[in-house]
Order: sequence, then structure tokens, then C-alpha cells
Amino acid sequence: MQAVGFQEHGDAGVLQLLDLPDPTPGAGQVVVDIRAVAVNHLDIWVRRGWPGLNLPRPFILGSDMAGVIRSVSPDVTAWKPGDEVIVSPGTSCGVCRYCLSGEDSVCARYGIHGETQNGGYTQQFRTSASHLLAKPLRLTFPEAASFPLTFLTAWRMLMVRAQVRPGESVLVMGASAGVSVAGIQLCKLAGATVIAATGDDDKAQRARALGADHVVDSRGELKKQVGALVGREGVDLVFEHVGGPSFRAALGVLRKGGRLVTCGATSGSQVEMDLRHIFFKQQSIIGSTMGSRADLLAVTRLFEQGRLRPVVDQVLPLAEAARAHTLLEERKHFGKVVLAP
Repeated sequence: MQAVGFQEHGDAGVLQLLDLPDPTPGAGQVVVDIRAVAVNHLDIWVRRGWPGLNLPRPFILGSDMAGVIRSVSPDVTAWKPGDEVIVSPGTSCGVCRYCLSGEDSVCARYGIHGETQNGGYTQQFRTSASHLLAKPLRLTFPEAASFPLTFLTAWRMLMVRAQVRPGESVLVMGASAGVSVAGIQLCKLAGATVIAATGDDDKAQRARALGADHVVDSRGELKKQVGALVGREGVDLVFEHVGGPSFRAALGVLRKGGRLVTCGATSGSQVEMDLRHIFFKQQSIIGSTMGSRADLLAVTRLFEQGRLRPVVDQVLPLAEAARAHTLLEERKHFGKVVLAP
């Protein structure tokens, strides 16, 4: 089979097309013919590397996969060859107190395909049968691969951690990113008013088409723009994953008693804030990472019902993974860039 991976960390040029042995299922496992795998910012961070990251080489990226089951081990009865599935991006031990209480992503052994173990930039993928969900019938394979990681992350951020409520105002930062595409839709599903922040006119129109009630220019003064929409008090909730200088600007439009929920730092992990403002205004800064399989099941059902919709920017051949990474790095996309093995 063919796959795309890297032998050393670096820019998009380190990605190579590889010939690897076909996998066979072990006990409790299945092999999936991958029809589509989405590209995430996580892939870029892993490709670049960070201190202490120790991965097998070559390493295969890719967290979001959709495909058709090729083979199953004899002890697997819930799935059969030919079934159309998506692969849960997260893995956990399944037996600790966190897993047993439905808090998979807090498990000490929690991992992500394409980050802590080889992922889906490949024609065939071997995984535990317990990591599969049925692909929503109404979705194409690229559409099905476009939602698991980002919608799972956004669901946990908004529904579980920040507990967005009907009638609240929410500022969604970085509105063109996959997780923000999810955030906009989930906020509207919850009955909130959405203010999307982006620095591109075309992306602003697409955010409105997704359901954003208002759009502000992230290159301008956020506080003034948001204040003109909701008043000087500010928004109830900020949906944040950008980090860097944007974090402080977003915090500046949060009302007293408001919440900021964050899952990432695509523009930088070091941020500045005045702690006096946080405790005096009784604001909450909430961290969130991924989500549970139960969360993913809830999201998948909403796609099956047509209440959420995937947003695919474009589909590229697997061999053009480097180009897909460049599109994300240069922010020349809206929604998901998907690879088709």
C-alpha cells in the first residue's frame, strides 16, 4: 500500500510518498480501506515537531478517516467487510476511572491518530473495532472525513466545558478554520447569537452562509467592533483556538462573569493577560481537548439527521499532501482540505 509520512521534522517538503506492507487485523481489529482523510493543523504541528516528541519513523499523519472495512479478525462481530465507517480520532485505555465515566480525553493514556501513533495518510489503516462508527449515509467519504476531530473538539468546548446556552452571544475567533466552522454551527444549534471574526472578505461571506449573525474584521479593533454589536458590556462567551496576540484581544471583549474556552494556539502558545482583570471581572478561562466517543456519537447523529453540515474546501490526491499542508499554513482555505488515497 501507499502512504505519506516523514522521516524527519521540517517544512512540508519532508512529506514523502511511501510503499508500506499491507496491514492484517489482529485480535479485536479491523483493516479499513481509507477513501478520505482530512488535514488538520495538528498535522502541521506534528510534522514540524516540538521538544520531547518521540515518534516511530517513518511517521504517518492523519487523524480524520473515512472508508470501507476491508477485513476483520475472527473475533469481531459488530462489523463486516464492506461496511462504511469513520474512525474515531482519539484512543484511550478504556478501563480507567476517566474512561469508565465517559471522560476519555482525560485518560492518562489518551492518544490521537496521527499525533501519538500512526495515522490515516494511507490507503489502508488497521485499528481496533471499538474505534469505529458507522458513516452517516447522507455524507460522501470526503464529507465524512471532514468532521470528526474538529466537531468533536468544538462539541466538547461548547456543550460540555463552556455549556453554551440559548440567547447567549458568542465570539468565534478564526472563523475560517475547521474547528470554527464547527463552532459556528453548534452555537446556532444551541440558540446562541454568533459573531465570527475573520480577516478575509470572502471568508466573512462564507461564515454568514454557515449561520453567523455578524462578522467582524479580526485585523481591526475587536473591542470597538464587538461593542457596536452587543454593547460595551461584551459577549457572554469567546470560542478561541488562535492564541498569540489574538487571545488578549478576544479576552478584552468578554463581559463580567463571561467565559473563554480554548483548545489550541495556532498563532502562538505564549499569551499576555492582566490577572487583575480576570479575578475582578470574575471571568473563566476554560481549557478543552478533543472529547469522548460518546461526544463523537452525538455529533455523528446530528450529521445523520442533517442538522449539521460538513464544509469541504477541496479534495486532493494523497500524493499532494505537501500542497494541502501549505494551503493550511497560508490560510488559503475555508473548512477542510481532504486527501483521497
